[in-house]
Parts: sequence; C-alpha cells; structure tokens
Amino acid sequence: MKRISIIWSAMPLAVRISITFIGLFVLFALFGSLLTNFDFRQTSLLARLKPPSFLGGSPDHFLGTDDRGRDLVARLAAGAQVTLLVAVTGTLIGAVLGSVLGLIAGGRRGRAEGIIMMAVDVQASIPIIIIALFVLAIFKSSLTLLIIMIGFAGWETYARLVRAATLSVRERGYVTAERVLGASTSRIYLRHILPNIFSVILVQFTINLPLTVLLETGLSFLGLGVQPPMTSLGEIMSNGRDRLTTAWWLTMFPGGIIFCLALSVSILGDWLRDQLDPTLRSAGARTG
Repeated sequence: MKRISIIWSAMPLAVRISITFIGLFVLFALFGSLLTNFDFRQTSLLARLKPPSFLGGSPDHFLGTDDRGRDLVARLAAGAQVTLLVAVTGTLIGAVLGSVLGLIAGGRRGRAEGIIMMAVDVQASIPIIIIALFVLAIFKSSLTLLIIMIGFAGWETYARLVRAATLSVRERGYVTAERVLGASTSRIYLRHILPNIFSVILVQFTINLPLTVLLETGLSFLGLGVQPPMTSLGEIMSNGRDRLTTAWWLTMFPGGIIFCLALSVSILGDWLRDQLDPTLRSAGARTG
C-alpha cells in the first residue's frame, strides 16, 4: 500500500484526476442503476421533461427526465454500461487483430508482409466512419454488428506499430542467440518479442479507446448505433438534440460524461506513453 501511495503521489495532478474519473465512470456504469428506483425503460407521461431536482424538479428524478418521462440517472447508467462495453470490446478486437497481423508481417516478411501492409494501406485510406455508415445502413443494426464494426477502427495502426517493433526486437542479440540455439518460433515470440512490444500495444490501446468512444457515440447519435430499447450515451444525446433550449440536461449530462471520459483516457494514455517509451524517458533525462 505504501508503494502504491508513493506512485500515486508521484503522478501529475491531471493524471490522478483522469484515473479517478475513469474509475468513477466504471463504477457508475456497473452500479449506477442502484442510485435510482426507476428502470431506464420505465416511462411516465406525467413526468415528461422534468428538470433536475436541484433546478426545481422532482426530488425523485435527480437529473430530470426525458420526453417520455424516463429517469435520466437510470438512462445514463444504462447508457454508460453499453458505451463502456462497446468501446472496450471494440478496441480490444482492433488491438488483437492489428497486433496479430503486425506480428505476422514482422516475423514472416515476404509475401505475407506485402499482403498485410497492402491491407493496412487500404484501410488507412478509407475513413472507418464511412465503412461503418455503409455497413450499418445496409444491414440491420445490432449490438454485435456495432462492436464488430468498431473493432475495425484503428487496427491498421496497431499493425504498423507492432510490425515495426517486431522488426526491431527480432534483430537483438538475445533473440538471435535463442534462434541459433534452436528455440521454437512460438517460444521466441511469446518469451521475448511479445513482452518487449507489449508496452507499445498498451499505449496505443489507451490512445485508441477515446476515439472508439467517440465513434460509438457518433454512430448512435446518427441513429445507426445502439437501437431501442437499449440505450447509450450517444443515443441519449440524439434524443435530446431537438430540445437544447428547453431541456438542455438531456444533452449536457451525457455530452459532459463523453467529453470527460475521452479527455481522461487521452491524458492517461499520454502519460503512459511517456513512462513506457524508453526514447522519451532518456530524452527527458538529458533535458533535465
């Protein structure tokens, strides 16, 4: 505990605030429904568009209600849970797919590398939002399809980074020695290459996660993401966009959560990159 306290106190204030917000967001997504007595699908025409309780609204609805009388706290908790699920799962899919292809490209070289890097160039030339809009508009949108489409966001970045890191690590002396001694390819990759490039994957994951959150939010805002009766933070914002002047809380609260979450993960990712990248650490040491 003392060591954790020392590490925590050594972190910049912005990073500590970011980690705290991310932790609170995860707790809210998992247990936020316990903060209210209402189900996120429960409607009440008599409680339509009630303002937050601290602005004179009903004490039963702390953050107010939407145009169908649904409690906003319950809606935000359910939306945060779906947004967290889609963003994390989608980012993991992209990380695994891109990392595996990057390892193959860096390890096999030859024709396999050429095909993979060609696919990377094609993916990088077409914005993922266009592909997602095309697929989700043609096929019936579902949570599974949405996660799969979001999983394709950014995989080419992982492939490029992992390929470059693999090419660098595989030429080091200890890897060459293992190869000369007859170590299997799987042992070399699992024991030496993958542990040495894991920090690259981790940092890129934290950089891609806020982009994935914004992609899911944008698709849901356009009506091509999460479909009712399910909800997400983007879907809640979409429902309130026509009432910005009369019921601003319908967009302000989910929008604020999305903004703070994306900013917090970005700050944490930048800090992790500075800590895990030896080039940046050595440059900082020379500057100091």
